[in-house]
Amino acid sequence: MDLKKFVDFERLEIAFEAKTDKELKKRHFIFSTMKYPWMVKVGTSMTKLSLGLHLPVQGLIKSTIFDIFCGGEDLQDCEAAANELGRFKIGAIFDYSVEGEKTEKGFEATTNEVLQTIYKASESKTLKFAAFKITGLASFDLLAKIHAEQSLTTEEQSAWERVQARVEKICALAHEKGVRLLIDAEETWVQKPIDELSIKAMQQFNKESAIIFYTFQMYCHAMLTNLKNLHQHAKDNGYILGAKLVRGAYMEKERERALEMGYQDPIQPNKESSDRDYDAAAKYCLENISEIGLFAGSHNEASNYKMTLAIDELGLKPTDDRVYFGQLYGMSDHISFNLAHGGYNVIKYVPYGPLKATIPYLIRRAEENTSVKGQSGRELSLVEKELKRRRKS
Repeated sequence: MDLKKFVDFERLEIAFEAKTDKELKKRHFIFSTMKYPWMVKVGTSMTKLSLGLHLPVQGLIKSTIFDIFCGGEDLQDCEAAANELGRFKIGAIFDYSVEGEKTEKGFEATTNEVLQTIYKASESKTLKFAAFKITGLASFDLLAKIHAEQSLTTEEQSAWERVQARVEKICALAHEKGVRLLIDAEETWVQKPIDELSIKAMQQFNKESAIIFYTFQMYCHAMLTNLKNLHQHAKDNGYILGAKLVRGAYMEKERERALEMGYQDPIQPNKESSDRDYDAAAKYCLENISEIGLFAGSHNEASNYKMTLAIDELGLKPTDDRVYFGQLYGMSDHISFNLAHGGYNVIKYVPYGPLKATIPYLIRRAEENTSVKGQSGRELSLVEKELKRRRKS
C-alpha cells in the first residue's frame, strides 16, 4: 500500500509551520513528561490535591498543559487559536469541556454556553461545527439510573424531561443555523439515554443532510455492528446518519468497572482489534456516503492514510462536504496540517472552559497519551525532529 500517495505526514515543515521555537520547546517538555505513566499518575493526583487545598497552582497548570490542549477559558480566548488554524484551512470546533455538573443551575449555564458555541460556529465562513457532552446538561447518576432501566422518582422524571428539552433546544438551533453538531459518547454505563437523545435528534433534524452526529467509540467490540444497525435504522426511518468515529477515551475506567462488577468487558481485547474495526467502520461509511455523514476523529496515521486512499478509490473528492477528518487541539498536528495542505476537510476540537472545570478533560488527555501505545513518544519524536531541522536550517 502506497501510504504517501496523497498525503505525507512526515512533512514537519508543514505540520509545525504555525509554531514558534518556544511553543515547540514547551510541547517537548509536556510530552516528555507524559511518556511516563507514573509521572502522569503522580501529577494528576497532585493536581487534584492542590486544587482541593486551594494551593496557588492554577497559573502553572494554565501555562503548561492547559495552554497545550485548550483554546482558553472562554470563547473570546479561543479566537487566537481559531484564527491560527483558519490560516491553514483548518476549522475549529469550540468545545465547552465542562462535564459532570451537579446542579440545575450548572446544567442551564452549560446549555447556554453550548448555544453560544453554535452561534459562534454559524459566523464561520468555512467549516461549521459544534460539540457537547450530555453530562454537561444532566446528572451522571440520573443517566446511570436510566441506563440501568431503574424506576425514576417524580423529581428525577422532571429532571429527565428538562434534560430532553435542553438537548432539543441545542439541536434545533444547530439545525436552524446550519451547524453540524457532534454529541460525544461517554462511559458505557450511561450510554443508553445518550443513544436515545442522539437518535431522536437525528430523526428530527437529519432529514436532508447530517446535522446531528452520533459518536461511535470503536474500542468497544460491539460498535461496528451498532454502526451497521443504526445505519439500517436511519434508512428505515428516513434520515441521514451522522457518524462520528473515534477509538475512545475511557478504556482504563471501563475495564476496571467491568472487572469490579463482574460483567463482560466492553472493550476490545487489543489495539489491533480497535484499529481493525475503526478502519472497517470508516470504509463502511465512505461506501455508503450518500446515506451517512462522516466525521473521522483519529490520531492514528495509518487510519487517516487509509481513508485518503479509500476516498480516491470510491471516486470522492478530498473536499467532499460529507467527509471530515478531526483531531484534538494540541495533538497530531502532523496529521491535521498535512491533511489540510492536501485539500481535505479538517477540523480541530478546541476545548475551552474555566481552568478548574476543565481538569477532568485535561487528566483524560494525559492518561490517554500514556495508555495509547506510543502516542506521547510519537508526538515527542516529531517535535524533536522539527527542532533539529530548524537548528540546521
